[in-house]
Amino acid sequence: MSAIQELIKEIKNLSPIPQIANQIMSIVENPKASLSDVADIIVYDPMTTANILRTCNSAYFGMTRKVESVHEAVTLIGLDQIVDLVLLKSGAENLKKEQHGYGLDEGDLWRYSVASALIAKHLAEKKNLATTHMVFTAALLKDIGKVILNRFVADAFPKIQELVQSEGYSFREAEKKVIGVDHSELGGLVASNWKFSQKMVYIIQNHHLADKQAREDIETCIVYLSDIICMMMGIGGGADGLAYRFHNEVVDKLGLNERDIQETIANFGENMAKVDELIASI
Repeated sequence: MSAIQELIKEIKNLSPIPQIANQIMSIVENPKASLSDVADIIVYDPMTTANILRTCNSAYFGMTRKVESVHEAVTLIGLDQIVDLVLLKSGAENLKKEQHGYGLDEGDLWRYSVASALIAKHLAEKKNLATTHMVFTAALLKDIGKVILNRFVADAFPKIQELVQSEGYSFREAEKKVIGVDHSELGGLVASNWKFSQKMVYIIQNHHLADKQAREDIETCIVYLSDIICMMMGIGGGADGLAYRFHNEVVDKLGLNERDIQETIANFGENMAKVDELIASI
């Protein structure tokens, strides 16, 4: 069995995305659907209800009284945030584990993924996109390929590092050269296996913008930029954090400037303690 075939086989070893998360993603990606449809689904899922109530009653939201029902949670924090909480929970089990091959301790990839998702949502809202939740989820799960590729990267790390340091490869390019597939391609396979929409698969597969055509897609550009901003803030870089390609044209594509990026970093940095509270509650 080739390395790539073995990698594809290991997709089945990932914890599957809960059915309710897939249902919610289908709703929020449908422009004709109502977010109230989401509440109807959550109410009849006891595990999701319990998770939402635990998070709503955490220090992150700082409620003055105990939240005891989904409907009460929707009233107090809004259905938009409830959707985000369900989608965040869907990625937690896979992303919380240590990724030794990438130099990430337990919880590092999870913290970085949540931060990236929140930044991507902020950028999507600035652009008034109707696909904010999809962008949020794609940013959250974009590095799911690392969970599978981790062991292979660990074994091949000296060769990958040599290409990065001596020949100017990005970490992703070195992965591809040495292993035969990179984490973004593998993430696209995972997303496809999990029956995500074609657009979600595309964003995850192209979130490093290796394909020039992806640099024309606004959602993919936002997910890419959220990744870069996290790296600039020192969040979840790991072994590949200093070996990224920066595509300057993306900032122009999104109608942003250096000051916009600096303000995003400053505002998010001020709220990082609260983000850590959110991460601890999920």
